[in-house]
Amino acid sequence: MSEPEQNDAGTDGADAAVDTVAPRRKYPVGAIVLLALAAAVLWGSSRLTWVTVASTDGLTEPRTDHLNGGVWFGALTPLALVLLAAIAAVLATRGWLRRMFGVLIGLVAAVTAVPAFALLTKSGATAARAATLAELPGRATVTEVVTAPFPAVLALVGALAAFSAGVLLARMPQDAAQLSGKYDNPVFRRAAATEEVTQRRTEEAAAGANSASGQLSERVLWDALDAGTDPTEEAGALSDDQGKRAD
Repeated sequence: MSEPEQNDAGTDGADAAVDTVAPRRKYPVGAIVLLALAAAVLWGSSRLTWVTVASTDGLTEPRTDHLNGGVWFGALTPLALVLLAAIAAVLATRGWLRRMFGVLIGLVAAVTAVPAFALLTKSGATAARAATLAELPGRATVTEVVTAPFPAVLALVGALAAFSAGVLLARMPQDAAQLSGKYDNPVFRRAAATEEVTQRRTEEAAAGANSASGQLSERVLWDALDAGTDPTEEAGALSDDQGKRAD
C-alpha cells in the first residue's frame, strides 16, 4: 500500500475512532427547524391576500383589488429567503459568530412582525396605504377595505419562530458543533493539529511534564501524524529540532 493510501486509511480510522470515542457536541437542531418553519410560514403568508380594497372613480365600473402579503409588505418574501439562507450560515459557524447570527435573526423577526401587528391592531392609515399599493387613480374613492387576519397571524407565527431561533442561537454554548469535521479541508485540519501539538508541548514543558499527547484528542493525534508531527515527541526534542531547522 502506498504512503498516500496509508495516510487515507489512517485518517479514516481516526474518523471512526473519533466518532466512537469523542463525546457528541450539541447541534442547533431546534434553531434550524424553527428557521425552516419560519421561512416556510412567511413565504406562505406572502402569497395570501392580506387586504381587499374596493373603489370607484365615477367613470368606470367599481374595482376590487386583492393585495397579498408580498405587496402589502414588500420585504416579506426577501425576509423569508434570508431566514432560509441563515440555516446554511448557522451550520457553517460556531461560537461568537453563531451567536451574532442569532442576534441578527432576532432583529429580522422583530421587523417582520411589525406590519402584521399593525394590521391586526388596525393601527395606521390602512385605507390610504391600500389605495397607494393598489395604484388607484387620484379621482378614485375607496369604498371598502377588508383585512384578512389569518395571513397576518401566520406572519406573526413565522416571526415568533424566527425570534425563538435567534434566542436559541444567541444562547448557544461555545462548544456547540458546526458541520462535521469529516468534511473540513484536510490541509487546514493538519495545520491546526500541528499548531495545537506544538502549543501543548510548550505548555507541558513549562509545567515540567514529558509529553502532551495524553491531553490531545484522537482526531488531533491522527491529523498531526498525517502532517508529519509526532505528538509523543518530548518538548526538549522539539526545541532541538526547531533549533536545527533555524540553523
